[in-house]
Amino acid sequence: MPVYLFQNPDTGEVVHVVQSMNDNHEYSENGVKFERVFTIPNATVDDNIDPNSSQAFIEKTGKMKGTLGEIWDYSQELSNKRKKMYGEDPVRSKAEAKYSSKRRGMKYKSQVTPSEMPKINLD
Repeated sequence: MPVYLFQNPDTGEVVHVVQSMNDNHEYSENGVKFERVFTIPNATVDDNIDPNSSQAFIEKTGKMKGTLGEIWDYSQELSNKRKKMYGEDPVRSKAEAKYSSKRRGMKYKSQVTPSEMPKINLD
């Protein structure tokens, strides 16, 4: 059942009242009729998807009406969630290992340290 907010016109006190959607949305206490407070709904859709589910990612990004960059940003958010959950992102680690195996051991650019970067002489 939904919660409705009512405010006392004299004191400004706000009370939460659980009522059915079909009820008459009025509330009074000690002969004082409270005024109903209208708020913006705070419902969220697809906000808490499983960061490990590739199917959920596909469904979410299929609904997006944005750019490829926005999809990449969303992918990075999910990667950060997985990193927070496990200490490292297992999906990224798997992708980097696959990249390395296909390229005869060459490391992914985020794995290369500055000391491993090739030196270029312009002389």
